[in-house]
This record gives sequence, C-alpha cells and structure tokens, in this order.
Amino acid sequence: MGAIGTSAFGLTGLAKALDNTKPTGQKMPVLFSSHGNPMDIPVPHYGNPFNSYLGNLGKEIKSKYDVKAILVVSAHWCTKGSYVNILSSPKTIYDYYGFPDNYYTIKYPAPGSPEFAKKVANGIGEIDTTTEWGFDHGNWPMLMHMFPEADVPVFQLSLNYDKPAQYHYDLAIQLKKYREQGVLIIGSGALVHNLRLAIAKMRTGDQSIYGWETEFDEWVKNKIDDRDVQALINYEKYKLGELAAPTPDHFVPVIYSMALADDEDEIRHTFTEMNPGFSNRSFIIESKK
Repeated sequence: MGAIGTSAFGLTGLAKALDNTKPTGQKMPVLFSSHGNPMDIPVPHYGNPFNSYLGNLGKEIKSKYDVKAILVVSAHWCTKGSYVNILSSPKTIYDYYGFPDNYYTIKYPAPGSPEFAKKVANGIGEIDTTTEWGFDHGNWPMLMHMFPEADVPVFQLSLNYDKPAQYHYDLAIQLKKYREQGVLIIGSGALVHNLRLAIAKMRTGDQSIYGWETEFDEWVKNKIDDRDVQALINYEKYKLGELAAPTPDHFVPVIYSMALADDEDEIRHTFTEMNPGFSNRSFIIESKK
C-alpha cells in the first residue's frame, strides 16, 4: 500500500467526528454475511432467495435501528497492514475477471464515512488510513440488495493478510465500542470457500455439493452457537479446515463478527444455503435488551 496518511480533521471535521462518537442509545447489531454467488451479481432485487433475504434483512434493520454508518470487513480487501478507507465518495471496484460486460456497469453510489473511518484509525493503533480502495466485491453486491437506496455511509476495513487469526480477533474486539455509536459492522466472507473446487463443478454445470461442505458448515455453526471462538480461531486444526478454507480471507471475517458479540447478545442464523465448495450461511448478532 502506498500514499498512506492521516490528514488533520480541522475544527469542523473534529466537531463532526466527536458528535459521531457519542453513544446513540442503541446498540447496533453485527452481521456476518456471505456476499453471494458471483454469477448472480446482475440478478435484480428479490430475484433469487439470497437477494430476497438481503432485502428483507435491510428493511428490518432500518425499521429498528438508526444506522449512522456501515463498516464492512471484506474478504476482498487483503493488505500488508490494516487500513480503513477515508474517501468521501468511494468508487465501485470490480475485483473479478472474465465475466460479461454487464457485470462491470453496476454502481453502488453510497457515500463513504471519512469521519468514522478516521475515528477508528485514531482509536486503534494497528489501523491506518488510505484513499487507495473503494467498494469491492465483498461489499456492494451484498449492500445493493440490503440497502438499495445507498443512503447509509459505508467504509471498509482491510484484512492484514500476513497476520494469524488471533491477531484479527484481538483487533476486532477494539471495534466493539462503535456498536454504541451507530455503526453497523458486517463481516463479509464465506464459512466455506474453496474456489478451485467450486469452479471445477461450475465448469461442468454440476450443482451437486461434494459433501464435506455440509460437515464443515455444521461444525462452524455449532461453534458459533457454543460461542467457542477459540475453536474458530484455530479452524485450520479441524480435519476439514484447510479444505473448506484453503486461504484465510473468506473465513477471517467470521472471527471479526464473533469477536464483537457480548454475552447478553443473541446469535441468530438468518440464511443457510450450500453450493459446491461454498457456503452462503449468514447470521446476526443482536442485543436481546
């Protein structure tokens, strides 16, 4: 990463940032969400079960919460170091290749949230700021169905690819306070994500699952329900861990979401679907108060 820096707020910016860090009286939920099958990117709102789920979830959240900003921990932004994007108008990034032209014309024009992004970077020593990113494939294909009006500011946190899962858990805990300040935090990834084996079946039109996907997905579900975060941190030690998550990028966001749960929160599984080499399981962490 280059061109990294933290510019001065100025008096007006500082006042806005301080105002945005006051407790809102609401504790925001935390989500873990798949960002769906890339083949379905052009499918319209409510055009398939997953998009319909996202649309309904977004309506539910908006009806219950005053969301000031959305922080997406995206599997598709891997960096050396941890960064937040401070652009006021982030671009839509098409970080996938070989698709038809219409896959590269969709825009998600939500504003950024430089005030919150700078506050996160100033409050957590491991995080720096950057203007070198935008809304990637782990962000807008999900949010364009969840919040189609694109009227909620959004910023992203990158994944420090060189760090172990424990690092990500320790970093995520420091984000917990922003739930009280109106920030909806979303870990965006996949419990099962073996792209090589998924493509092998996709090329032949075979939609049958291998079988091991379900076993690993169920193991992770049980660990989530048991609040056994240590087992999730050590997921590679499970017999199917390296097969289900051969790279850490799509699994680590699960750890971010789980690190943000408090004891009094309820964890509710909100969507379950298996594809070859891929799980769409999603869940919400929400205060019962």
